[in-house]
Amino acid sequence: MAYYSVYWPQDWVEKLQKAGDKGPIRVIYGSIHSRMPTIASVKIGDVVFPVTLAKKKLYVMARLPVTHKERAFDYCMRELGCQHGALVPDGIAVKESDTFYYMPGKSFNCAEAIPEGVQIITQSEKPHPLHQQPFNCCSQWAAWGDEGSSIEPRLLPDEAIPILRFGYPKSKEKALRLDKNGNVLPMSLSATRRMSKETAKLFEKLF
Repeated sequence: MAYYSVYWPQDWVEKLQKAGDKGPIRVIYGSIHSRMPTIASVKIGDVVFPVTLAKKKLYVMARLPVTHKERAFDYCMRELGCQHGALVPDGIAVKESDTFYYMPGKSFNCAEAIPEGVQIITQSEKPHPLHQQPFNCCSQWAAWGDEGSSIEPRLLPDEAIPILRFGYPKSKEKALRLDKNGNVLPMSLSATRRMSKETAKLFEKLF
């Protein structure tokens, strides 16, 4: 088992709060973009903690034990009924209104134009909590489980920040990057980070 942090931008956290989405958290996505970085290293049995920065303070938003991992497209189509920006796998075209989306950057206005052998899937939105949607396009993977915590800001004490360590193996563990006032720099969180055992224990105490 490994423990990871992923970063939720403050604008996404504010959208969740405005929507009244307090969980429990069901899924974490990873994309090909730095705003929602890859979760390729996350495996079944791991635990993921979304974190955010607000007014220069570090908050842990939720805790998700991962019991399943699959393509984001498969998760979105099954659970949400729509692609929601997930990468479309080879051999599939997604029908949205009168447009068929096929592979990155390609679309068709009629079914007859789609290459032979391509499976056509029609989208049909299902009710779901907002956090189940990817907050960025081009998501690749979805890590999910049924034992997630509530979604709410849990403040990490200031004295804990300097002793947090991330990286693997232990010889490569590093502290978060801080400014001259000891505040966490957002760039140090903008990746999926594996925690040290000691750091994981500090996060677990918040739940």
